[in-house]
Amino acid sequence: MLTSSPLLVAAFACLAAVSATPIDITRDEGLSIPLSKRSNLRSETGVVNLDVLKNQLARVQNKYARTLKQYEANLGRPHTLAPGFFDSLKKRSTASDGMTDDGDMEWYGNVVVGTPAQTYTVDFDTGSSDFFLPDSSCGDCGSHDTYNPSSSSTSKPLGKTFTLTYGDGSETSGTQYTDTVSIGSLTVKDQTLGSATSYSSEFEESVQDGLMGLAWPQLSVYPATPFVFNLNNQGALSSGSFSFKLAESGSSLFIGGADSSLYTGSFSYTPVTEQGYWEVTTNSLKIGGTTVASNQNSIVDSGTTLIYVDSSSAQSLYSHISGAKEDDSLGDGVYTFPCNNVPNNIEVVLAGKTVTISPDVFNFGQVSAGSSMCVGGIAAGNFGFWILGDVFMRNVYTQFDMTNSRVGIATLA
Repeated sequence: MLTSSPLLVAAFACLAAVSATPIDITRDEGLSIPLSKRSNLRSETGVVNLDVLKNQLARVQNKYARTLKQYEANLGRPHTLAPGFFDSLKKRSTASDGMTDDGDMEWYGNVVVGTPAQTYTVDFDTGSSDFFLPDSSCGDCGSHDTYNPSSSSTSKPLGKTFTLTYGDGSETSGTQYTDTVSIGSLTVKDQTLGSATSYSSEFEESVQDGLMGLAWPQLSVYPATPFVFNLNNQGALSSGSFSFKLAESGSSLFIGGADSSLYTGSFSYTPVTEQGYWEVTTNSLKIGGTTVASNQNSIVDSGTTLIYVDSSSAQSLYSHISGAKEDDSLGDGVYTFPCNNVPNNIEVVLAGKTVTISPDVFNFGQVSAGSSMCVGGIAAGNFGFWILGDVFMRNVYTQFDMTNSRVGIATLA
């Protein structure tokens, strides 16, 4: 694992505004990238995949443990969310050892790397900051398209390694390079990427080849400036933001603003409270007009499937759903409810805007074939903060504004 020198700590104070070295970038007015969905959490028959569900919490715990530690390594001080998060881990009775990190839901699209150009599929994750692909020498990278640095005339070794550890104890590790990276007509030369010689079980079995992090540079393991921030720092975008539509079909990532055909009205914005994650304050969580929680530190994360809240808020929410109950046999903090009583009145208020959680999005399906009980898309995480994952993002058009350090939401068209 990399550690940070004092020079790196100082550099991170201005990474959000200026890239460490000039990077040649092609200017564009904005670009829409189609996204595909890969989900292991619900089968085609509408029954929840219990193995994946049980590992959900461990997967999320591990991701945030890794990135919170890296934030401190990069900046020389703990993230304000770190004390509560690590205290909560100490109180948990369930360990992640021995769990298989199967993944749950990912939103992926194409990136192009190297000279000559080669296309890869990557998961776009607003909850992490690094970009990596499987190396051509990787022996456990499955059937993925691999990156061969020696075959790219624009690849340059950085003489650095990287290691990412996952909930099942497996690792993604390898060597860092810079190369030309493009998404459509948006191009960054000398973009840092990891070429993984060893892949975790999660990525070995995934549809996508790698991952591109879209969170702030402060979380980078390498450490390096993420692709979208390089685009913005060098003035390559007419609008320093990117936006997501996540849906069963027609999903997209728009870099350089927002796709006006995908939303109606105007955006409601809320400031990022601390750069690192896309961290904001959730105004309230309601059901049937009754407020069950308010003013909660929250992270908007496209790489997490569920909405995670604290235990008290989860208990209060589900107490308003007749027949609902917590069922730890399905995983820590998981709640079930009668399949014939799917709530249609759950609301998250963010940036002063009320977002109704669609019943189809909230309902993750039957516990088992023929069961009368279904799994809810809001779980108790007890991290010391909330996570607004896909269950939230699939109900709004979401904009991540790098220039103004804020998150915006708008009504889907």
